Amino acid sequence: MVSLSAEAEALTPYLAELGVAIWTTTPWTIPANLAVAVNPALTYAVVEVAGNEQLAVSPESSSEPRFRYLIVAKELIDRLAHTLGTPLTLKAEISGTALEHSTYLHPLFDRQSPIVIGGDYVTTESGTGLVHTAPGHGMDDFVVGQRYGLPILSPVDDGGNFTEEAGRFQGLNVLKDANEAIVQALIETRSLLKEESYAHRYPYDWRTQKPVIYRATEQWFASVAGFREATLKAIAEVEWIPAQGENRITSMVTERSDWCISRQRSWGVPIPVFYDEETNVPLMTPETIAHVQAIFAEKGSDAWWELSIEELLPEQYRNDGHQYRRGTDTMDVWFDSGSSWAAVVDSREGLRYPADMYLEGSDQHRGWFQSSLLTSVAIHGIAPYKTVLTHGFALDEQGRKMSKSIGNVVDPAIVIEGGKNQKEEPPYGADVLRLWVSSVDYTSDVPLGKTILKQMSDVYRKIRNTSRFLLGNLHDFDPSQHTVSYEQLPELDRYMLHRITEVFADVNEAFEHYQYFRFFQTIQNFCVVDLSNFYLDIAKDRLYISAEDTLRRRACQTVLAVAIENLAKAIAPVLCHLAEDIWQYLPYPTPYESVFESGWLNIDQQWQKPELSIVWNQIRDIRQEANKVLEQARTQKEIGSSLEAKLLLYVADAELKQKLSAMNPSNSLSGNEVDELRYLFLTSQVELLDSMTPLADAKYKSQSDVLGVGVIDAEGVKCDRCWNYSIHVGESAAHPLLCERCVPALEGKF
Repeated sequence: MVSLSAEAEALTPYLAELGVAIWTTTPWTIPANLAVAVNPALTYAVVEVAGNEQLAVSPESSSEPRFRYLIVAKELIDRLAHTLGTPLTLKAEISGTALEHSTYLHPLFDRQSPIVIGGDYVTTESGTGLVHTAPGHGMDDFVVGQRYGLPILSPVDDGGNFTEEAGRFQGLNVLKDANEAIVQALIETRSLLKEESYAHRYPYDWRTQKPVIYRATEQWFASVAGFREATLKAIAEVEWIPAQGENRITSMVTERSDWCISRQRSWGVPIPVFYDEETNVPLMTPETIAHVQAIFAEKGSDAWWELSIEELLPEQYRNDGHQYRRGTDTMDVWFDSGSSWAAVVDSREGLRYPADMYLEGSDQHRGWFQSSLLTSVAIHGIAPYKTVLTHGFALDEQGRKMSKSIGNVVDPAIVIEGGKNQKEEPPYGADVLRLWVSSVDYTSDVPLGKTILKQMSDVYRKIRNTSRFLLGNLHDFDPSQHTVSYEQLPELDRYMLHRITEVFADVNEAFEHYQYFRFFQTIQNFCVVDLSNFYLDIAKDRLYISAEDTLRRRACQTVLAVAIENLAKAIAPVLCHLAEDIWQYLPYPTPYESVFESGWLNIDQQWQKPELSIVWNQIRDIRQEANKVLEQARTQKEIGSSLEAKLLLYVADAELKQKLSAMNPSNSLSGNEVDELRYLFLTSQVELLDSMTPLADAKYKSQSDVLGVGVIDAEGVKCDRCWNYSIHVGESAAHPLLCERCVPALEGKF
């Protein structure tokens, strides 16, 4: 210690032999030391080192320690005594605040520095409670140094080597040989209390995996304070997807006062500044910038390095060219990308400013989204985008971030074309990869791997197979000749058209709000649940049994044509190849050669009949319960096909029962031959019960307060053509093996 503050005068008796004990994991920063920081909330102590104990670590050093007394945090005395291997005797106590403005002599340089008040980083978790402070080599140190008006000393060049300011250490590399040399110098001056190995976290560059150092350098800053309020107003006028993105970027801009726009790199767009060789005063005027801009426009930014100073300066400065040097700082890349709105959407023909949407990862709130916002508001007072959509990052199936070093990156080319071992890495094609993208909630991180791709492939095949079924059953259908008018359609078909309006309204809304996972779920459910498991399952009887030109069959084909055309259009933004395949295989002419020329969904408003959903959703629920009972009978080998069964059905709801009764005629050739329970449940007969009692004899059944379902053997004989069981098989002399439906079907009447 050299001097004490007025508040620390009580330590005067110890001053001549008093040392300030600090602890550091980076000895190479000691040449840049300009202060020692204390915590004002801690109590510090002057301790006496046990008489003549040798604290220097070098065996070659045999002299007594340089200091008889040390200043340390009081609560660390016992721990430090153990670490140093010598008793430490408490002589005096003092608050951290009282030590402020006392001074000490640097152990290696003829330089006096102050004790200062640090932040909450000064703790007693490790070390001595006093923190060595080098404002040129750390953020906390820099902030404290600015508060006390300390110079910014950073005696390290771009190569990590000490400069002339480091004295005898000049030329040493701070990460290779500087630490050892500085430790040895401390030993020689009897200033080293202890050296020991210590495991701690050190900053590493994530790309090169090499250690990095903190080094204060002169930078160029753009002030944000002057247009911060305008920026916050612009943020509020943008649509943020997801909505929490607005809060995130708002908090970042609110806390931002300056933007460091310079970088010390050997690549990038140079900052067009010149410096006076003698005074180092920068030269940057509207004239110099305009001149350099014109040169860059003609020759590119490399001209900054290729041309002479005289050529880079405008004419009025050329005679003084020898007095200036060009700056070597480059522009922050976020300034480059943040200006893309000016170079692209605001400059190119056919594009609009502001852009409709900016799309990037969620980390860009502090990057591209913000730099674009700041530059645009600064120039034009508005955001450069109307909408901002952010997404998470791709993870592997174990939830790990994809990384080349780990080797868990999924290569899109291999997903599409397959790998070397195509059994392990089959070619899924671009559509499956696009389908996966649509299936995930992109607002958070999303996993991808072999299992997930296999699942996506299965979903893709279900959509494709459903489409093939629709196309295959339209082979003889021409909408211009065979379309059945809406008024003539059976209720089942009208319900299905209504369901189509619901499904594709959901698809449209999903796209409008960028909720692609809703598109995925809706299309998957439509193909599997609405079509394959329900409508097409029921439709097979009409499509396969009825004569080709009957109303019963053509009505079904009318719905199939509506379904396949709108399905192709709906999936086109995602499953573009499948959509085009479907369109090219439509078995009838259309006004458009490609699905991408055909426009968006074609939904007739008259199809929208929500009242139909009330009854038909109830019927579908009953059908689902009936299928469970039929499956029980099938599993037990009681029946092979559901057509071998007669369904017993009890419904407690009187209104629903009345509706079902109307759909269960005793004569198969009456009614519209479509809206019948036997066709809806795929059984040969259905009997509506007045009570649950008859279900007691049914071997397979399901009962609740509102619904009872039973399965018994169908009545009659199996028809050789439709496989339905009927008591009327054999009544036709011409066709003794056929039922009452198939005989007129052969005559074109059913």
